[in-house]
Amino acid sequence: MLQVSELYIYPIKSLGGIAVQSAVVTSRGLEHDRRWMLVNEHGHFITQREFPQMALIKVMVEPDGITVHHHSSGSLLIPFNCERKPLQQFAVWDDTCFGQYVSEEFDQWFSKTLNMKCRLIYMPDDSEREVDQRYAKPGVITSFADAYPFLLIGQASLDDLNKRMMLPLPMNRFRPNIVFTGGEAYCEDLMNEIDIAGITFYGAKLCARCVLTTIDQQTAVKAKEPLKTLASYRMKNNKIMFGQNLVHENTGIISVGNELNVLSTHTEERFIVVKKPITTT
Repeated sequence: MLQVSELYIYPIKSLGGIAVQSAVVTSRGLEHDRRWMLVNEHGHFITQREFPQMALIKVMVEPDGITVHHHSSGSLLIPFNCERKPLQQFAVWDDTCFGQYVSEEFDQWFSKTLNMKCRLIYMPDDSEREVDQRYAKPGVITSFADAYPFLLIGQASLDDLNKRMMLPLPMNRFRPNIVFTGGEAYCEDLMNEIDIAGITFYGAKLCARCVLTTIDQQTAVKAKEPLKTLASYRMKNNKIMFGQNLVHENTGIISVGNELNVLSTHTEERFIVVKKPITTT
């Protein structure tokens, strides 16, 4: 049996993630997931890829907002109900999406903490950002996530990767939303239609991994792994694949312990990564 073993949300894009026992599935992903984002002076999103120190800002969900904490700056509460301000355009990769600035006070806190000028923005409910139409039905939306509402990874896949490396890595390097146990390593690659707690998910695209996976989420230190090892056996079209992005059809609540039912699998070649055995040195 395949079973949900971990759930994660990342309220502010590229800051610390939060493990939760249950999560509300909204029209654009898990509730609160990447509804906030930090941008530079030009309105372009910033991430740990260029600024690994972002990993050191931890986030918690409170009844009336989210709290961010940094060891040198203390804590800051960002309320859910912020003052409504005019929508403005911002860039996430090649997408143009809409959000609003939140507060100059919060901008100053983040700028001081990260030692760089940046501003916090929020995506209100009336801002809808469609996912790539090549891989999903029209009308499917997401938040400030890189491209899709969900990332699914099997625990068996991480276990297989860790067997190939000198030092094992935790799942937080890969920033999934849904982790499951059971099944073979990388079986998520081929999952097409999935049911969890009555909610239908669809596999949209294998997830191409970047240097963010090389950043220790506790220390913000960069290294070569896991990309060096993954490149030796998880390359597809010159990209390193680990996990699958999902879109979904309806809403509800999913919880750790829910069964994950695979209703159909992919047959397209783009979802198939040739398996390579574990080699020892």
